[in-house]
Amino acid sequence: MTSGAPNNNAAVATAPVAAPRERGRLARLIRQPLAMIGLFFVIATVLGAMLAPWITPYGPDEQFFDGLTIEGSPLPPNAQFWLGTDLLGRDLLTRILYGARTSLIIGVVANGIALLIGTTIGVLAGYFRGITGAILMRFTDLMMSFPALLLAICLAAVFQPSLWIVAMVIALVNWVQTARIVYTETSTLSEREFVAAERTLGASTSRILFKHILPHLVPTMIVWGTLGISTTVLLEATLSYLGVGVQPPTPSWGNIIFENQTYFQSAPWLVFFPGAAILALALGFNLVGDALRDILDPTQRGRN
Repeated sequence: MTSGAPNNNAAVATAPVAAPRERGRLARLIRQPLAMIGLFFVIATVLGAMLAPWITPYGPDEQFFDGLTIEGSPLPPNAQFWLGTDLLGRDLLTRILYGARTSLIIGVVANGIALLIGTTIGVLAGYFRGITGAILMRFTDLMMSFPALLLAICLAAVFQPSLWIVAMVIALVNWVQTARIVYTETSTLSEREFVAAERTLGASTSRILFKHILPHLVPTMIVWGTLGISTTVLLEATLSYLGVGVQPPTPSWGNIIFENQTYFQSAPWLVFFPGAAILALALGFNLVGDALRDILDPTQRGRN
């Protein structure tokens, strides 16, 4: 009778008692102050964009006779117009909130398309290699040789600028880094033992790619996709500022700054507030992306 007790104790001792991995990752994310600051910026921007009609009673292109001084200058921040007005007497807060919609839509759509293109090219080049991989990666190198901003300006100038055209243009110049990263990871994964075993058992290429390669790339895509939105937001604002992005009257943080830059010295809030919105959103996604990288990176597991 006494011989069975140690075995039962051993079984209990070896039973897993760790918390679920997802809960542990969430706890690590919460413990990072910079990640929480970034998440606050992102959530505040998303909520402001979604709730814009309820936060402000004005329309983005609504002009007010009392929105300008007697001399015809913009009004500074006051009780009626919390962030002041622009050179046409429009409420600046309203235009910034609706401009957040533009930046978020383009950021998510353009970044999603860029991830799809880059992941497809990177996986095919890294798995098949040979002539297929060489052609795909030389094409990627060719695209990387062009300055992204200059290429985006050229592409946007060819087409009539609109929200969806700008999103597509940004996607076409942003996929190259994703392809490089995915190519490197796929090349490493394709040499792993579990992939070699699947090939030996006669598994199809589609099974190997969708069951073994792509699932291992998901953490990288989450991190890279989060970081890529900040780049997309900055690029969209730059294109709109240069006049080849989103066109007025559609509000965009870039064209808001362009429209009001002549009043920078006499009415600095017209440039400061939309510029601060761009900075906050880009910084927020960068901070969240850095935190996700530390959490999802296998080399960081087990650390505080």
